[in-house]
Amino acid sequence: MSTKSVHVAILDDHQSIIDGYTYRLNNTPGIELVATALYGDELYSMLRKQPVEVLLIDLSVQTSAHDRTPYPVLRTIPQLLQDYPDLKVLVVSMYAGPGLMRTIMEAGVSGYITKDDHEALRNLGKIVLAASSGDIYFSQESYRLYRQYEKIRTGDLLTPRQVEVLSLCALYPELSTAELAGVLAVSNSTARNLLSSAYLRLGVHSRNGAIEKARELGLIDPRPSGSSV
Repeated sequence: MSTKSVHVAILDDHQSIIDGYTYRLNNTPGIELVATALYGDELYSMLRKQPVEVLLIDLSVQTSAHDRTPYPVLRTIPQLLQDYPDLKVLVVSMYAGPGLMRTIMEAGVSGYITKDDHEALRNLGKIVLAASSGDIYFSQESYRLYRQYEKIRTGDLLTPRQVEVLSLCALYPELSTAELAGVLAVSNSTARNLLSSAYLRLGVHSRNGAIEKARELGLIDPRPSGSSV
């Protein structure tokens, strides 16, 4: 009697990364990779074309081949899980800011794996199968940072939305406030207010100062933009 395979889709902006995941997943019995995408605007169309039980998703992808602005993955995940309540989402990213991880986990994802966690990536198929059954997986580094975040109790310092906007500023320092507003789907004034209120809470006076302070506190990725993925 045949066993139903777990259907998996991947959204990542590097084809070499997708190829590596494909190799791991195709060598795991019980998994069928049904779709891959490089750009955020392909996400919903990819999910509509065939059933998907587990989605592997990177945090930092471009919107499209013609629009290089970042796709709002953080804002999309809660809506995605609302639209597809049976979908299990595994974030696999080089980005490992503990404050951001908390925001993502509270959105209801099924796991967080850092791309430099080689042991987890070697066992990616097993993790996907476990997630499809309802398990939640933290890579070792993700778990350490998450626990560190809880220990220093910085959760009340910034709101999840403020963490999101500073994370975008760190990942894409070239974005103007207007472009940030577009990614966040808010008005320019709301984007400015998010930044200025974050400055006040962090005790800084500039975007660069806010990014550095947030990194120091472990709220966002400590690595500078441009680090290898």
